[in-house]
Formats: sequence, structure tokens, C-alpha cells
Amino acid sequence: MDFKDYYATLGVARDATADDIKKSFRKLARKYHPDVSKEADAEARMKEVNEAYTVLSDPEKRAAYDQLGSGYQPGQDFRPPPDWDAGFEFSGSRGGAGAASSDYSDFFAELFGRMGARDGTARARAEPFGGETLHVRGEDHYAKILVDLDDVYRGASRQISLRAPKVDAGGRLFLDTRTLNVQIPKGLREGQLLRLANQGGPGLGDGKPGDLLLEVHFKPHPRFHAHGADVTMTLPVTPWEAALGAVIALSLPDGATLNVRIPPGAQSGRQLRVRGKGIPSSPPGDLLLEMRVVVPPADSARAKELYEAMARDLAFDPRAGMES
Repeated sequence: MDFKDYYATLGVARDATADDIKKSFRKLARKYHPDVSKEADAEARMKEVNEAYTVLSDPEKRAAYDQLGSGYQPGQDFRPPPDWDAGFEFSGSRGGAGAASSDYSDFFAELFGRMGARDGTARARAEPFGGETLHVRGEDHYAKILVDLDDVYRGASRQISLRAPKVDAGGRLFLDTRTLNVQIPKGLREGQLLRLANQGGPGLGDGKPGDLLLEVHFKPHPRFHAHGADVTMTLPVTPWEAALGAVIALSLPDGATLNVRIPPGAQSGRQLRVRGKGIPSSPPGDLLLEMRVVVPPADSARAKELYEAMARDLAFDPRAGMES
């Protein structure tokens, strides 16, 4: 996927104000609009200009784009890093049906498919009616956060920082940061939403604030990987543990110790399922252990002697039965 420089497309600097962006868009629209332009590629150029303006005229999309855009050149191969959008607070719906339409490039859809085009969700607005002011509830806000798998096993209280794009009086974009105390409930699954009441957009009149919806994703864990309520792990075992069987003590994300029985004759790739030891949701998930037999190196005279004895005394051919 090629990187698109929206600032270059509109011919504005990266610190351009909202008015600068609007003026440049209007100028380019007069030049490339298919109804009036004599340029051969007017339709394609107008499509590019519209896409750039869709991003840079929206403070939230622009802030997200700026998070990724530095250091890339137009046309350079680009892949957004995982969880790049974590910690951004956005207003309105997170639905993105409009972002995948033919009006936008693959680059746009990849970055903004979750934010998408506005789906018609109205921002809070107070209007007089019959001489009185309507009291309107504030708009819900949305953010993606990363939590530790250990906290999901135990439950925890954590502070999170969210960055919300804002525009100052001079029309320049900046990020306003706020910190919240969040309860991470035990048994939470990846992708679930936590609702923080009254932490969204402000209401108008006497309307209540909207809510803040936090979509939970897990930080990478050095040993465990969550899949729904199940948790997987690669379990290294020695050749003698695999051949003879063994009981191995395994530390779980919540700090508890689990004794895992390895059956005699186990092979690399075999999966053991320990029921109820995954994420402690309702019902709890399972712990899936994929065994990997690790062969010790022959890096000493004694080790070589043992391997030579095995080669001599064990009538074992792992390639027996293979076709020539």
C-alpha cells in the first residue's frame, strides 16, 4: 500500500490552519472539478483532493494521520503499525461503512475504516423551541485502550491517558490529554467495550454528558496469547520429559502456579488443553499448551558421549516409512 501525502496533495504546510486548508481546497476544486476543468486527469485529481480534504479538515482524522505521517514519502510502501490508534479519543460513531466506498483509496480505508465517514450521528446542539431551550445529551466518545493480560486475570484499577484532537482559536490543531481511573474487570475479553458514564462530550442546556466507550485490546505478552476466552502458550520441554512424561510447574498470568502433566511419548506440536485456566470469564476459557521439544546442544565431551550412546543403543529412525 502506497503512502499518501495529503498535505502535498492540497499544497499546504503540515502546520496549516483550518482556514489555510479550506482556501487551498476551494482553489483546487475550481481547477479540477470535472464539470468545469479542462485537465485530462481532472476526475482523478479531484478525487485525490476530496480525500485529502476529508482527512485534513476533520481534526480527529488529521490528528490520527499526523500520528503516522511523519517520515514517509508519497508512494512509499506503508503499513500502519499494530495498535497505532490506541489512546486517541474520538467523538461520534466508530462505524466506518462510508470509508470503504469507491470514493476513497485503500490507504484511507486502512487508516480510517474504523472511524469512517460520519454516519449522521448529530453532535449535541441546543436550539430554542417555543421560547425554551432544548436540553440535549452530549455525544458519546470512543477510544481504544491497551491493557495487560495479567490485569484481566486478576482485575485491576489503572490510570489511562487519552489524547483528544482540538483546534485552538487560531485554527491550529493540538492534542488535549486527560487521565482517567479505569476499573479493568476480571474476565474481560479482547474487543469488549467498557462504558464510562458521563465521560463523553458535554451536554447542552441541562443535558447530561455523553458516555466514553473504551474498546479493550491486550498488550503483547511474552508467553501467552488470547483468542477469545482461550489462552495459548508454547511450552518448551526436554527430550526426556517428552519421552518419559513429567509434571511441569507453570506460572499463569495471575501469578498462580499450575502443575501440567506431560504424557509419556509426547511430540513437538502436540496440544494439551487445560480446561478452565484461560481468561476467567463466564464461562472461563481454556489454556492451550503447544509443546515444543528442545534438544540440548552437544557442547561438551559428556554431552557428546550421551548422544553417541543414544545413537548406538536406541533403534530409532525418525524417517522410517518415508518414501524414497
